[in-house]
Amino acid sequence: MYSLETTPLEVSKALAEKHRTLRKQLKMSQEEMAERSGVSLGSLKRFENTGKISLDSLLKLMHLLGRLKEFNNILLPMENLDHIKKLFTE
Repeated sequence: MYSLETTPLEVSKALAEKHRTLRKQLKMSQEEMAERSGVSLGSLKRFENTGKISLDSLLKLMHLLGRLKEFNNILLPMENLDHIKKLFTE
């Protein structure tokens, strides 16, 4: 299936790459990050290699990185766009 939209796999791999970059900027080893975040080393390695991670573990990692607030901007309710639709139908 071809799509112009990004796929879940592409998004998860991009998140993993961004995470790895942040971890390295902090000069933190995978072992240290796993210990400090409460995420198992295996889960952290799998995430950085494949992009696969549980939501709970991802939130723990983001908390350690001081980036947990970024999740406040996802899954926001959709705006009611009826007033805009009327502009194109009248």
